[in-house]
Amino acid sequence: MIITGGETDVCVLATVLGAVDWGFRVILATDAVCGSADETHDSMMNIYANRFGQQVECISTERLLASWPGTARPYS
Repeated sequence: MIITGGETDVCVLATVLGAVDWGFRVILATDAVCGSADETHDSMMNIYANRFGQQVECISTERLLASWPGTARPYS
């Protein structure tokens, strides 16, 4: 499941936790999420990458698209 959206510490968090509970592979597009406060957004991004590192893969949209099957874009 590829997750993007607003409110990194509320809606995105609820979606991530639900997806993890259901056993989905979770990919969080790090440059396609936002929060209303920089401090909590940054803290949640740290939690996604470190605390949920086994359940959530955090990558940029560019890298995600470059690794998409059939995509001719090179990743640099």
